[in-house]
Amino acid sequence: MPFILKNFSSPQKQRAFKFLINELGLSQKESQRHIANGRLFINGEVMAIPTAEVEGDFQFLVYEPSTRGLKPTFVEEKFVVFDKPSGVLIHPQNRNTEYSLVDELKYQYGRDANIAHRIDQETSGLVLCARNKETERDIKMMFELRDMKKKYLALVHGELKDNICIEAPLLRREDECAIVRMVVKVHEDGKASKTDIKPLKYFKDNDTTLIECSPYTGRQHQIRVHMFHVKHPIVGDPIYGQSEEDIIRFLDKELDAYRRIELSGASRLLLHANELEFELYDSVYHIKSKVDFEKICQESMATHSQCE
Repeated sequence: MPFILKNFSSPQKQRAFKFLINELGLSQKESQRHIANGRLFINGEVMAIPTAEVEGDFQFLVYEPSTRGLKPTFVEEKFVVFDKPSGVLIHPQNRNTEYSLVDELKYQYGRDANIAHRIDQETSGLVLCARNKETERDIKMMFELRDMKKKYLALVHGELKDNICIEAPLLRREDECAIVRMVVKVHEDGKASKTDIKPLKYFKDNDTTLIECSPYTGRQHQIRVHMFHVKHPIVGDPIYGQSEEDIIRFLDKELDAYRRIELSGASRLLLHANELEFELYDSVYHIKSKVDFEKICQESMATHSQCE
C-alpha cells in the first residue's frame, strides 16, 4: 500500500512543515498541504494545522509508490506513455488504494513525474505522463488548447453502418441520489461535446460493432454517454444503459460478476485509448497502442457466452 505511517523524531521544537522539507525533500507548499489533509499525527491524534509545531516523536503518513512491473510502451527524455490495463486507477482514490498508475510512474521516474491527463479506471489504453514538472505543465496546456488528437476503439451493441458525428452537450447529473452524481447525461444546459464515430467491423454472431472514436472535446465519460445517447452503448458498461439500482450496486462493489456480464455483455468496459497524436518541443509524435483490442473483445464476449 503506497501510504505508510512512519515514525519520526524532532530533536527540537520546530514547524512541522520545515521538518518535512528537510527530512523528506518536500516543498513548503507540499508539506503544508499534506498536513492540512490530515497526514500528521501527534500523540496518535491528527494535527491538521499547517503551522503546527513538532518536538520529539510523531508520525507522518508517507507516500511510497509501489510497482507491479508495468513498463511504458513509449519512452522519451521528458515524457513516457503507458498502455494502462483496464481496472487500474490513474490516481489513488484514497489512502487505502493499493495501486494506481501514478505509483508505477513515480516508482520508475521519481517524485516529480506525474500523469498529465486521465482515462477512466475501466478504460484501457494510452496515458501520457510527464517526467518533470515543466513538461507536466506543457502537456496539460496542450490538452487545454486541444492540440492533442486522440483515437479510441470500442465495441458497442448493435450494428453501425455509417460514420456519424455526435454533437450533444454533456452535464454532470445532480439529483437527490448522491451516489450516482458522477453519472453524466446529455442535457441542453451541458457543455458542448463532439465525437466522430467510424464503424470498423460488424460481428453478426453477437450483434456488436467495433468502432473508432475521435473525441474533439474531453468531457468526463464523453464517449460512453454519446454512444448510449445514439442507442449503441459500449459493451461492458456498468453505468450507462443500466438501472439506477444496478449502478449503485456496481459503485458499491456489490454487483456480482456474472450479473454484470448478464446486464452489460462483458466483465469490463470495452473501451480502449488506442492512438495519441501531438506536437511537443518541435517534434511530432503519433503513438499507437500495441494491444490487440479485437482479441480482448472476442475473449470477453466468449466469457459472456459461457455465462449464458
